[in-house]
Amino acid sequence: MDGQSDSAQGENRGDWGPFGRPLFDDPKARRLARVGVVDIGSNSVRLVVFDGAARSPAYFYNEKVMCGLGAGLTETGHLNVQGKERCLSAMARFKALAIGMGLPPLTAVATAAMRDASDGPAFRAQIERETGIKIWVIDGEEEARLSAQGVLLGWPGASGMVCDIGGSSMELAELSGGQVGKRHTSPLGPLRFKDLDGGRKARERHVQKHIAALAEKMQWNGERIYLVGGSWRAIARLDMERRAYPLHVQHEYRMTCEDVLETLKFIEKADLEALRSTCSISSARMSLVPYAAEVLAELISAFKPKDIAISSYGIREGLLYEQMPQRLRDRDPLIEACRFSEAKDARRPGFGKTLYNFVLPLFQDATPMRLRLVKAACLLHDVSWRDHPDYRAQTCFHNVTQAELSGLNHPERVFLGLALLHRYKNKRDGLDFEPLFALISAEDQRRAEILGKAMRFGAMLWMPHDDERAAAALEWDADSGRLLLKLTQDSAPLFGEVAEARFNALGRAFGAQELSTKIGAL
Repeated sequence: MDGQSDSAQGENRGDWGPFGRPLFDDPKARRLARVGVVDIGSNSVRLVVFDGAARSPAYFYNEKVMCGLGAGLTETGHLNVQGKERCLSAMARFKALAIGMGLPPLTAVATAAMRDASDGPAFRAQIERETGIKIWVIDGEEEARLSAQGVLLGWPGASGMVCDIGGSSMELAELSGGQVGKRHTSPLGPLRFKDLDGGRKARERHVQKHIAALAEKMQWNGERIYLVGGSWRAIARLDMERRAYPLHVQHEYRMTCEDVLETLKFIEKADLEALRSTCSISSARMSLVPYAAEVLAELISAFKPKDIAISSYGIREGLLYEQMPQRLRDRDPLIEACRFSEAKDARRPGFGKTLYNFVLPLFQDATPMRLRLVKAACLLHDVSWRDHPDYRAQTCFHNVTQAELSGLNHPERVFLGLALLHRYKNKRDGLDFEPLFALISAEDQRRAEILGKAMRFGAMLWMPHDDERAAAALEWDADSGRLLLKLTQDSAPLFGEVAEARFNALGRAFGAQELSTKIGAL
């Protein structure tokens, strides 16, 4: 992807394949290594500090205060008095935290409540005067654009429609081929309409009118909808509860329209306080869920998406994406994050690339999407070496399936986790996370085991060389069912008793009919 520009800079040392050279140490990327953003919404105010691999940053710090700035805005036209007090206190705290962390100036944006309230400009000036934090009050279309860019941070090349619900507004944005297209805003945030005179009938008319207007403006073709916002994430968590879904990571959680409609019925009939406690949803958030559910039901009816995906990334991540050079945006966020982890935590950074080339002959028929998981596994194969040997396999699985990783859906998380589990452990029976295995097919479970056992074996063939020549190579002959291990004269002593046992275990998992070795030049 970036091979030519890397070469022009004299950096293209060796073939890095379709993923390009790592960029997290590039000076332009390092500018994004520690970035703080503040999102002043109608319901919550949040500070997020990003750190780590620039294309797939970790959340170094994340704090939310449920201020309710937009509560009562429809009736009064003013920001909520108590909400203003809480917001000002939160902003003062965020400024102090930023100073303590040595951050560059915070990037702060305010959305629907601040832009629509008559006292919004005065309150903005008060915050800037008392904290020194400059606030950008953005309009609905800009909010939609930034939210869509947040989705692109996690899904490069995403296509469909982004729907971001806040406390006082709901924005739609079209995504096609990784670009943001049409975008529109509406007054469909739950704080805006939940107390309309006339109760549920009045709410239904309000929601139907604005959804119909959005459908007319968007002229959408029924692709995927990416849901952004705390109310949508709460509904997704309730969907998981209803379905007894075993993995509670909301990012890239997928639902069918039928699933969602069943969950909306479930919410309507449920004891919300009991559900709130079970699912660890805040009282302030849960109070808005029934109203957000009414919007979602009408959204599905009008737009009829092929499926629905939850994005934990939104406007805050969109602000980070805004600062990225295009060559960084084009990178695979999963691979960049794994490279960063290897560089930071592996005993021998860089060996993941060698290991990937070693195991590649076992995946000759793999799709590009599967190969990126193979690459990710090889980069992560040694980052848990500090854990106790009895727990490394479990730690690897938990780390991948529950990590803040983007560009990774739930089945892919389980595949990658299983591969790393088998990097340290031959068997997986009787583990407490066994229900998660059902999220992938039996064949994918077998493929993950093969990858894990190939890494388990390949990791034994380290050589203390300074160049990139391989110490060993695998060859697979599908016609004869023969798996051949080729070793150099120097690396042959590494093929001892334990290594031979692991080679045999790999052969059994792969279904090889014959195993053989050859010593000589590769």
